[in-house]
Amino acid sequence: MKLTQVKGNTWVIEANQLIPLYRLGEGRCVLLDTGLAEELEELERTLLEAGLTPAGVLCSHAHVDHCANNGYFQQRFGTKIALTAPEAGMCASLLTLKCYFLTLSPGTVERESSCMIHRPDVIIPAEDGPFSFCGAQFRIVHTPGHSAGHICAITPDNVCYTADALLSQELLGAKLPYNLSQEMAIHSREKLRGLDCGAYIMAHRGVCSGGEIGALIDGNQDLIRRRAEDILSLVKGPMTACQIDEAACVLHQLFTKKPRRSLRFERNVRFFIEYLVDTGRLAEECRNGATYYVRTENS
Repeated sequence: MKLTQVKGNTWVIEANQLIPLYRLGEGRCVLLDTGLAEELEELERTLLEAGLTPAGVLCSHAHVDHCANNGYFQQRFGTKIALTAPEAGMCASLLTLKCYFLTLSPGTVERESSCMIHRPDVIIPAEDGPFSFCGAQFRIVHTPGHSAGHICAITPDNVCYTADALLSQELLGAKLPYNLSQEMAIHSREKLRGLDCGAYIMAHRGVCSGGEIGALIDGNQDLIRRRAEDILSLVKGPMTACQIDEAACVLHQLFTKKPRRSLRFERNVRFFIEYLVDTGRLAEECRNGATYYVRTENS
């Protein structure tokens, strides 16, 4: 994996996503996330070849591509893990992990993601502000929406790791972007406008300057609203969530033959349906004990 300097002691490891780190000196660093389980060997080798030992992990959120190796580093190096309380709860057991995967069976969650189960050493305070961790002073910005306890972290170099609060420019064509709450994610992104950081790192995958962040936030907000309108346009009459999901997959040509992927599509479409309900453009009604969605006059 390539290790690239962003600013000062803030660097990124170019894995499947960008994994930032902050160099502490004396061969120690703080990782901001730990990536996918299948990347562990290469990630560890990259750190060791650079002469770095992870003293801490300041984890943005408990998703499988961001925290899968937390427990390994904790056991292997005594690395201190910091998570918010909601994300720590997510990693507590297989059943709490099921709340994240939602549509996957408990057995599937166990087979594929049990590596996520661990207990953090430090709970990140629930308020925005300075956070001293492993001898360095970071700044925490709470950005719930993508997940319940998602955070952005600002390094001592005034570099903001937005994690999954923002998609990079190259991903603004995403077909079904995931957010547990689209409305909360929209509000959280607006918080990033006033941070005045010198650089911003998006996990998937880009780095931009402070002068570019406003346009990128606008692009992210527009993406969510466009995709919501796409799904709304598919509702021609009373439809179940499964019918809307199938129509969305046809629209975006998401013709997977893997049930695990199709179940994730179903989950992502459902979050857009919920957003349309909460914003008053879809209404719920029951037929034969099943929930149907219909367009409202506001739509």
